[in-house]
Amino acid sequence: MDIKSSIKQIAQDAALAARKLSRATATEKNNALLQMANELEHNCKFLLAENAKDVAGAKKSGISRAMLERLTLKQATIEQMAKGLREVAALPDPVGKVTSMWRRPNGLLVGRMRIPLGVIGIIYESRPNVTVDASALCLKSGNAVILRGGSESINSNLAIASILQGVLRKTSLPVNAIQVIGLIDREAVSAMLQLDEYIDLIIPRGGEELIRAVVAQSKIPVLKHYKGVCHIFVDAQADIDMAVNVCLNAKTQRPGVCNALETLLVHKDIARKFLPQAANKLKKAGVVIRGCEKTNLILKNIEKAGENDWYAEYLDLILAVKIVEDIDEAIAHIEKYGSLHTESIITNDYANSQRFLNEVNSSTVMINASTRFSDGFELGLGAEIGISTTKLHAFGPMGLEELTTTKFIIYGNGQVRT
Repeated sequence: MDIKSSIKQIAQDAALAARKLSRATATEKNNALLQMANELEHNCKFLLAENAKDVAGAKKSGISRAMLERLTLKQATIEQMAKGLREVAALPDPVGKVTSMWRRPNGLLVGRMRIPLGVIGIIYESRPNVTVDASALCLKSGNAVILRGGSESINSNLAIASILQGVLRKTSLPVNAIQVIGLIDREAVSAMLQLDEYIDLIIPRGGEELIRAVVAQSKIPVLKHYKGVCHIFVDAQADIDMAVNVCLNAKTQRPGVCNALETLLVHKDIARKFLPQAANKLKKAGVVIRGCEKTNLILKNIEKAGENDWYAEYLDLILAVKIVEDIDEAIAHIEKYGSLHTESIITNDYANSQRFLNEVNSSTVMINASTRFSDGFELGLGAEIGISTTKLHAFGPMGLEELTTTKFIIYGNGQVRT
């Protein structure tokens, strides 16, 4: 069977599985998720061994440090994946939930009920944990999923899929509810993106180049975010110790991910007190600072920032720093250079905190917190399928409810339209 035929068969099998899965009970789905969590932990050595093959190959190919960090599995990573499965199992099942009901003058009772989207295709790079997170969220929300990871993670993804599918074979749920495309040819992705007859939504997770390529080719609706240029604005009324700690965490806790801090905006009135303390901690953590002209007057031995730095998603220990006149300039900077991902303000000024919350148009806006919390697991979604920076049909971290839509339900007693 050629590549196009193979991918079409996978999609057809997924569509059949989606119809069956949409009728599954919450108990059936939750029990499967809990069994999957146990099996991942029991097969930890196997998963680490398969992942080691991918890591070795990636190092030989010269993969970037950020991509290698995302690719590598550790025992703690596998335990976290298992924890995510259990968290999803513990969440309320959105399928069948009636979100609202109202009575019409003619007596009709009208409501809206949550239903699965159908078949979801996930295209992603490096991160084997996406295989687990996406499978868990799609299964719980009643959707079949087709997973196509990068060639660099093929052994890890197939190993994880074999464990998840092994659990499904022991349950009443359809085994084809979770499928991983084992072909590394790019033609497989192109073929997948044409199958709008069977696949209802595509979610790409990876670099900007991958996402733009998917959008350009796909006949299927795409939920996307191109990049994460995340900002923190340190206001004049900020607690300096808090601001230093939050910025350090946002930049260095895991610099190679989309919710890491990339640009730091500092109010001019606090810059001389805050910047030396922050720079000292950041430099000790290995961060390279690229500052505007005013920042360079305060901090010595830093690099000068250029126009391109304000647009940059470094995914590395590099931070752009700009001193601004006030909150208006901070918001204007975010509006011009931001990517609608995540922004945070550090301040004790209530009015400014509310202005920032209301006027910044990104998918996640925070007060006195690290941008690293822009994550489905951290926000109580159990896990996330991705972060959308487009507003249709979801905006921000996507959990269970974002993987459903609603249909109208109507109760009547013989009404006819006149």
